[in-house]
Formats: sequence, C-alpha cells, structure tokens
Amino acid sequence: MQNEKKKKMKEKKSSTQANLSIAEIKEGVVVLKDGTMRTVLMTSSINFALKSEDEQTAMISSYISFLNSLDFPVQILVQSRKLQIQPYLKKLINIEKEQKNELLRVQTADYRSFIEELVDIGKIMTKKYYVVVPYNPLSDDRKSFWSRFKEVLKPAISLRLKQEKFQKRKGDLDTRVRQVDNGLRGMGLQTARLDTQSLIELYYNSYNPDISFAEEMGDIDRQQIEES
Repeated sequence: MQNEKKKKMKEKKSSTQANLSIAEIKEGVVVLKDGTMRTVLMTSSINFALKSEDEQTAMISSYISFLNSLDFPVQILVQSRKLQIQPYLKKLINIEKEQKNELLRVQTADYRSFIEELVDIGKIMTKKYYVVVPYNPLSDDRKSFWSRFKEVLKPAISLRLKQEKFQKRKGDLDTRVRQVDNGLRGMGLQTARLDTQSLIELYYNSYNPDISFAEEMGDIDRQQIEES
C-alpha cells in the first residue's frame, strides 16, 4: 500500500515536471525543452503622467526608436503581487521585544499594528517589470540548412547542451541582451540582469503565487533536488 502511494506521488511529480517548458536554468540563462534560450532583465518604471508634454513626447519617440532597432521579438512582463510585509513586521517584533524603554516599546507596537492594518485594508500591491530576451538557435542565419534541419529532427539534443555549445549560444544571446539593455537605459530606465537564483525565484513565484507569499524559496545551493 505504501509502495503504491509512493509510486503515485512520483508519477504526479513527473507529470508536473513534464508540463513545464523549462529544461534547466544555469549561468543566468533559461534553457527551454525546445532548445531555445531566455534571459530576463528587470527594469525600473517611470511615472509617465508626471512628465511634461515635451518629456512624454521624447519618451514615446525613444520607445519607438528602441522597438524599431530590434530585429528579434522581446516579451514585456508586468507582475503584480500583494506587498510582502511579513519580514519587516518580524523585524519590528524583534525590536519591540528588545526595547528596554517602555514608551518606545509601546510606540513600536503601535507602529507595527498601524503598518499591518494599513497593508491589510489598503491591499497594497507591488509591481515588477521584466523584459524577456529570447534566442532561438534555429533562427541563426549563419547556420547551414542541414545543420538547422538536424536540430529539428533531434530537438532532444538541446536538452543536454554541451558546455562549448552552450557558451557559444549564450554569447549570441548576450549580444541581444546588451542591445536591449542599451535601448532601455537610453529611455532613462535602470536595468538589472537576473542571475540563476533570481530566475528560479521568479519562476517559483510565478507558478506558486500563494505558497511563495507565505514561504520564501531560500538559497538554491541548499535545495535538494530529487532525480526523476
């Protein structure tokens, strides 16, 4: 009976893993099961409504120029999440406990209650902005027809990229990332390229919004991964 239960749990895990399009994440690059690759840039935002008319016109012009400069697609992603205030509240609780001055302790407790109530009533949301830069080896015009045709017939070879081939494709992807990064900075945006830890957290939070809100994933170097 117990063996059957373990077998069902293993089949369930395998089924979940099979439905994900991600083959692996390494060196700040997402490798999908079809052999294509992704890099994600997190960007800042600009309050467009507070800009003057001339500034708005200049920003629109810069954005149009940025899009026209690209000869490959990009994905713009906006994530809205409820403000994660629990770590800050825990910090306030510790400060409250360690506070020796009674008046300051009461004020800290009142402040903590105010913040907690404000976030709960106001339903304060945080927004994060991402630009996903893709690279498809099959779209590389420098490759011969037969080379690309072979990869179509055997897409599974992309799942286990050799390090040399991975670095070559990563170099092509990095060229695109620099182009996108320069274009975004030209519009006055600040950018940051997500590393492996940040990428895994991004997908973890995307696929598990409820769980990730209550429990953070933690350091990936300390995670235990079960082989299927």
